[in-house]
Amino acid sequence: MAKEPKTKKAAPVKQKGEAADSNRSVIWLSGLACGVLTAVAPGLAALAAGLLAPGIVALKLDQEPGRPVARTIITCGLAACVQPVITLWNAGQSFETGLVILADPATIGTAWSAAAAGWLITQIAPLAVRAALEAAALTRTTRLRAARERLVEAWGLDEAPSKQ
Repeated sequence: MAKEPKTKKAAPVKQKGEAADSNRSVIWLSGLACGVLTAVAPGLAALAAGLLAPGIVALKLDQEPGRPVARTIITCGLAACVQPVITLWNAGQSFETGLVILADPATIGTAWSAAAAGWLITQIAPLAVRAALEAAALTRTTRLRAARERLVEAWGLDEAPSKQ
């Protein structure tokens, strides 16, 4: 008795609105979380919104899947937000204290400079990696050609025309 060949079942096809619906849910839940944060800790919400403004703009503008540029900008901005948040926490967590910390040019300058450094990393890192890979390939090519020349001399072969 012959076995029937296994056939792959086709993956369920997503309808046109399914991806948009899940995206809407994430947006809705994010808005809800921001509203809760604003109600519970308005000073922290104001401070975070002011210091992470470049990251918020990057989230809106970055259309690549996974939003790599926005994630890098926000990560670098969050690193610069640690000290102001600790200061806010130790000073009583009031809305007024959050605005005073946010009004300090050094604080906002540090956070926005960190976000700018994150953006710069996303622009320069691919170029640096490409240059390093090309240098490694060039080095390997040179080493292989030298090894080939040594083998041709050692074996006494006539060098065939090389295709380059």
